[in-house]
Amino acid sequence: MGGGRVLSPVLLVGAGLGEATCGILYLASYLRRGGIEAFVRLYDGDETEAEVIRSFEALVRRVRPKLVGISLKWFHHVDRALLIARTLRKIDPSIRVVVGGNSASYWWRELHAFDCIDHVVLGDGERPLLALCQGEDAPPNCVRRDPDGRARRLPLEYVQGATNTEDVFYSHFDEMFLSQLDLNSFSGWVAPGKGCGENCLYCGGARGNQKAAFGRAKPFLRSEESVRRDHQEIAGKTWQMRYDFAGSSAEFLGSTWAGVDLSRHCCTYFLWGVPRLELVEALSNTFERVYMVVDIGCFSEKQRLEQMGRGLLKPCAKDRELLELIEGCRRYKNLGVEISGIGGLPFASEATLVEELALVQRIIDQDCVVGYQRLESQPGALVTEHPARFDMVSEARTFNEFLDFFERREPGDVSVPMIRFRDAKLEAAVQRTSEQVDALAWKHRDSRRNLDVNGRTRLVNTASSPRRFSLGDWLGSHRAPVKVAREEVTVLRSVDGITLSCAPTVSPRRFSDPTLVQGDDGAILLAALAAFERPTTVSSAVSHLGSKARLDPHSAREVIDHLVEGRFLQPG
Repeated sequence: MGGGRVLSPVLLVGAGLGEATCGILYLASYLRRGGIEAFVRLYDGDETEAEVIRSFEALVRRVRPKLVGISLKWFHHVDRALLIARTLRKIDPSIRVVVGGNSASYWWRELHAFDCIDHVVLGDGERPLLALCQGEDAPPNCVRRDPDGRARRLPLEYVQGATNTEDVFYSHFDEMFLSQLDLNSFSGWVAPGKGCGENCLYCGGARGNQKAAFGRAKPFLRSEESVRRDHQEIAGKTWQMRYDFAGSSAEFLGSTWAGVDLSRHCCTYFLWGVPRLELVEALSNTFERVYMVVDIGCFSEKQRLEQMGRGLLKPCAKDRELLELIEGCRRYKNLGVEISGIGGLPFASEATLVEELALVQRIIDQDCVVGYQRLESQPGALVTEHPARFDMVSEARTFNEFLDFFERREPGDVSVPMIRFRDAKLEAAVQRTSEQVDALAWKHRDSRRNLDVNGRTRLVNTASSPRRFSLGDWLGSHRAPVKVAREEVTVLRSVDGITLSCAPTVSPRRFSDPTLVQGDDGAILLAALAAFERPTTVSSAVSHLGSKARLDPHSAREVIDHLVEGRFLQPG
């Protein structure tokens, strides 16, 4: 340890809306084991600059952090990361502001030029962040500033791999969260491994950038013991497990599940290729419900094979192999499959567009969900950096172009810069096909969810058992005023994981929070759910709500339909 002052407590936050990346949870766990009092703000619902300022004023009052780490993993959060950094600098200039993550590592030079940022951590962050907190004079993987003021990137000293990750795992979940809302926002992410060995032309996290940003060109599996510790730590605190890694096998995952009962958990697995049926069987046998998202690059086999042949796309299945997988998954009744691909990739033609539509229809005919999006610009991706090679145009390439794009978005706008074909006729055809695929995919999704409800339909409450918290515990003392902190919040979760938090005794006139259903509205939702504790016809429930909640029949049906749509109520 160096002679600098120890920086503790520490606050770690994400740069985007919603749930932050699981990386800040691994970091906070590591810091806690290193003697640093680390806290996380996992959920962020602030949409406007004024809301961001209010939130961080309250967070700083509560935590009194000496250092705040901002996770900038995703490039479309760069403007928000800078807003948070500027806000912190105004609130308390003594707070050390650190940014890290994939996008921070890629844009290290540009970010280091902002005076609201003290440190940029490159690559893996556990050891560098602990060194910063412990006051080391030369923490590894941190951008240095030369005497002339220029930023300098030294070789990475800390690179995680298969032989040095035993000390990276989840721990201290009972201590790091600032509210029950934060803890309940955790979606169960576990990282079986890290890195990528492929060079997909559309991806900013491909092998070349992994080597530059993280110092490794090959992916690796973490130690079985570390991943097992993850499962042991979080199994009692989350309703599902989520994975996103190509190299996991049934044998590896089975060893990391040993001793942990996951039979009542759900699982979502984002696969970068077609899995072996042994893995599918292991997932189905371990979890109550499984949802697999299988990425096939694009829906045209001809286009897919062209890219693979040029070394521009990871290994993907041929159509026959994909359809065989879907057929093989049918034997597992608790397993759902989504097939995901990107539209508008290079080498598109009239023929490939016809293939796209045909495969999408075949997949939907098998009752599989289709995930689809147009090609977007990602910093560092081959097609973003060199669109002319593919006769395409990117809407953003440089740091300033990306930053300008995101700064101009209105609150709630989630658009990103796109890559389009230079040939106007081809671009128009690609866009038409994209709109057709979108229409097919959403029509199918809606048909799977739609339930024809009439007065004779018997429904039952399928939400999780209600949990009750004080408002102060649910929102955290930094968000809940003392005058309402003791009021009760009832929290339920639908089968799809949608959370409903009702505070019927808290009038919006006294206190208002966008995450809550308050006052009479909260009481009505709870009454409606209670009416279906046992299988009950809709007409009976409407009568019950008329007498108990004084709802007219039309309003009662609206409430019931709302709960059916959220899958809190299902056929009984």
